[in-house]
Amino acid sequence: MSINILSSGRGLPKYVLTNEELSKRVDTSDEWIRTRTGISTRFICTTETLVDLAVAAAKNALANANLSATDIDYIICSTVSGDYLTPSLSCQVQKEIGATCPSFDLNAACSGFIYAIDTASAFLQSGKANKVLVISAEAMSKHIDWNDRATCVLFGDGAGAVVLTKGDGLLAIKVTAKGNEQILNIGANFGNCPFAQGEQKSRFLYMKGSEVYKFAVSAMCDDVLDVLKSAGLTVDDVDMIIPHQANKRIIEAAKARLGVGDEKIACAIEKYGNTSSASIPILLSELMELNKLKKGNIIVLTAFGGGLTTGACVIKL
Repeated sequence: MSINILSSGRGLPKYVLTNEELSKRVDTSDEWIRTRTGISTRFICTTETLVDLAVAAAKNALANANLSATDIDYIICSTVSGDYLTPSLSCQVQKEIGATCPSFDLNAACSGFIYAIDTASAFLQSGKANKVLVISAEAMSKHIDWNDRATCVLFGDGAGAVVLTKGDGLLAIKVTAKGNEQILNIGANFGNCPFAQGEQKSRFLYMKGSEVYKFAVSAMCDDVLDVLKSAGLTVDDVDMIIPHQANKRIIEAAKARLGVGDEKIACAIEKYGNTSSASIPILLSELMELNKLKKGNIIVLTAFGGGLTTGACVIKL
């Protein structure tokens, strides 16, 4: 349709938080976390800012593409929350890497990377851009109530990036939204306006886990089958499915419903946790670095998130 993935990269904090350490802070255990989520460790920001992670991922992707920042025509950052409300995360990245192009953020929660691919595809297809840098960067640690064992064990921080160029690698893409704040939300950081009335929402992430699970499994399977049908392919034609890394149980349930083996489902949730929209590009970068994906491979990306949003696409590398 309009894109090829030229390269990828990732940026992660230095600090690795283990289940054992978490069990000293909240009433939980390594076994409890692993059996319910599949997570053993996660990366957590200490001295790093979200800009630091995004810049590291961007520089990594640019180096892998043998490009300089001035070769990029647009920067699109997917994030639920940058270090500032304004300037955008993308504008800060633009400054730090020495780019000169238009830059903007988008928020589609955990589906943000696929939304960003869809947006970048439009720029490339229209001729407004030849190369687009897409970055997904999330610091979920600052949105979590660290006294709530149901959520604090799930999330990690990190950034992933890809350089997209014109090509015919995007075989099909689908993004959806169905407004629903009841099962998953993060309240805004309100100021101190003396005239504001009404209840202010908690700034911590709120999630009804069982409802998210049901939505996630159904949405991921439906979206994967829909984009494969649009591309004229079946699951048998796919070399790798890279799902949003939210919970091992969700991934396992989707795998079973789609009828695919372990070799076709990429999963690294055990060491990264849930990094929201960054989870897919982080894992994509790792797979490409380890040469587990090769030119000509057909991959499917699939995600779901707050909004509620979903996204899936079929890409030929």
